Amino acid sequence: MSLIVTPLNNVGVEVSGFDINGPYSEALQAELKALWYEHAILLFRDQQITPESQIRFSRLFGKLEMHPLKVTTSDQYPELFVLENNGAKDRFATAWYHGEEIVGRLDWHIDLHYTGRPNHGAVLTAVEVAREDGMTGFGDLAKAYDALDDETKALLEKLEVAYSFSMQRRHMRYVDLDGYVPGPGLPKKPADIGFPDFADAVYPAVLTHPVSGRKVLGVVEQFLDRIVTPQRFGLCNDEAIELLERLVAHTRKPEFHYFHQWRQGDMVLWDNWRAMHCATGTKPGVRRVINRTTIEGDRMLGRVLSGE
Repeated sequence: MSLIVTPLNNVGVEVSGFDINGPYSEALQAELKALWYEHAILLFRDQQITPESQIRFSRLFGKLEMHPLKVTTSDQYPELFVLENNGAKDRFATAWYHGEEIVGRLDWHIDLHYTGRPNHGAVLTAVEVAREDGMTGFGDLAKAYDALDDETKALLEKLEVAYSFSMQRRHMRYVDLDGYVPGPGLPKKPADIGFPDFADAVYPAVLTHPVSGRKVLGVVEQFLDRIVTPQRFGLCNDEAIELLERLVAHTRKPEFHYFHQWRQGDMVLWDNWRAMHCATGTKPGVRRVINRTTIEGDRMLGRVLSGE
């Protein structure tokens, strides 16, 4: 049976006619990879998913990357990273937004962007579905680039953008801090959760996807810090800041987004070299468990400023 592809809202596609536990012919593998690179965000519904089948499926797209923090992985399946709300780590992920207490909300980001070597992609599967909220958002940065005017595209071809890792959201320069109050348990510095103090990473403001060749906007709000030496390209610091503000606002447009409301049997695969993602979070006490496998990034897309 051929795969059936149905567009999701705005970006990405739902893929039907696929059984995660079935045989993977060479033709099927090639079709899945082609769809991944064409659409960046693939949704599969009504799957009978086990850790073994998720790992097997994920390996079709590349070598799997282990999560650096052992405490967040499964002892039996080290390739799995368990995302859990209403667990012991809630105190590290709770904040207030306009007076509402939320667990696990995440701004738009690209995984491992702050290292210069983002992972290639990831697979999420629903284990326990939140009774309310708990959505995952995906944003297509290739479509965001395509929608820019020619003058902006030409300017961005010359520029580099720096990202600076920070544990405290209130110190991130381009996220929306309106109504935000950090929770008392939020980590103050990377060492609080066993992370190193990452050096800044720099990317072209327009990236060329290493496989598909698509142009991808290299501006994502989380950890975004500055344009590198804007004066070399005729921009003063104020103009550089205003440009980043305009581009972040552009990436927030709904026409580039798909928000997934999870249900049992759902699986989402996305291309982390092209698509950003976010999490809406849940109210305290709402249980949500998602299994994640990560496809290793096999090349540097940016550069690290350590020592510069």
